[in-house]
Amino acid sequence: MTAPLRDVPQEGIELIKSFEGIPDGDPSTVNLDAYLDPVGIWTIGWGHAITYHGEFLRGPQNRGVARALYPGGITLEQAEMLLRGALVSFARDVLRLAKVPLDDGQFAALVSFAFNCGSGNLGSSTLLRNLNRGDYAGAAEQFLAWNKARKSGVLVELPGLTRRRRAERALFLGEDWRVASVMRTRGAAAPATTLAPERPEPPEPEEEIPAPAALRRPRRAAPAMPPVAAVVAPPAAPPAAASKIVARKTAADSKATPKAVPSVAAKKVAVKTAAAPGKPATKPPAAKKAAAKPPAKKAPAKKQPTADKVLAKKAVAKKAATPRGRTTTPKAPPKAPRALRPAPRRGR
Repeated sequence: MTAPLRDVPQEGIELIKSFEGIPDGDPSTVNLDAYLDPVGIWTIGWGHAITYHGEFLRGPQNRGVARALYPGGITLEQAEMLLRGALVSFARDVLRLAKVPLDDGQFAALVSFAFNCGSGNLGSSTLLRNLNRGDYAGAAEQFLAWNKARKSGVLVELPGLTRRRRAERALFLGEDWRVASVMRTRGAAAPATTLAPERPEPPEPEEEIPAPAALRRPRRAAPAMPPVAAVVAPPAAPPAAASKIVARKTAADSKATPKAVPSVAAKKVAVKTAAAPGKPATKPPAAKKAAAKPPAKKAPAKKQPTADKVLAKKAVAKKAATPRGRTTTPKAPPKAPRALRPAPRRGR
């Protein structure tokens, strides 16, 4: 369920009136006429920007269009009605964008900011990001960043915007915004009144620190290594060359192998067969001798050893394979040397 629409506090309306002013585009007439604000948008009453076909009406060439939309101007009461009617949509945008609770001063300051800078700029600002994180102090400091406008294509600081951002910051923090709005800006005195509302531009993003040249220098790419198959495998010969090599090898092998020479006996048999074609071919003498020999006797089949004999043989082989334990006999102690006997005495 959406939150109910919230009325803008009177303090916020007074702050907007003090900075928007109510200049008259044609003082010679009785009512308030449209005027061109400092950024080139046609405005009427307390900062009510005139729209035409869904866009802001800009430029001095559209003076006739602005006067035709409000013929004869508007009264002070009508200007009040236009201001409060415009604040309804901005109050709805603030309630939609803010995700944290707001008191009257914070809500009024955000509505004044959105009325001057636009709801789209509020939605994409660091001010709103800090606010939705619960950093109220950081959000208050971000008001001061929106004090520049573009003139002749250059983004410059405007004293009127600086005073307005200070007043909105003070209202957001619960301080006296009137005291903050009359403070002098550094190097220039603030004017007492603002003849026309000033529309700020979004602050420029901070420049990124460039990286050192050593870090930005691209690394040299390593030389590409050939694949393993290309290094190990020998280069393949073309198909035509390979067929020629195989043909040469086959011819060389056929020349190297000697032809079979027929034996003398085979020649005689061939001559006899050719001489008598009607007679049956006679067997050679070697064949007659082979036919005359009786068939060789088959050797008797060996008897298969029984299982007991096989086990006995295995046991004997195992016993023969195991080494015998060595027996050592103690050596006899060496003989003691013979005692030296004194030589016999001979005659005195």
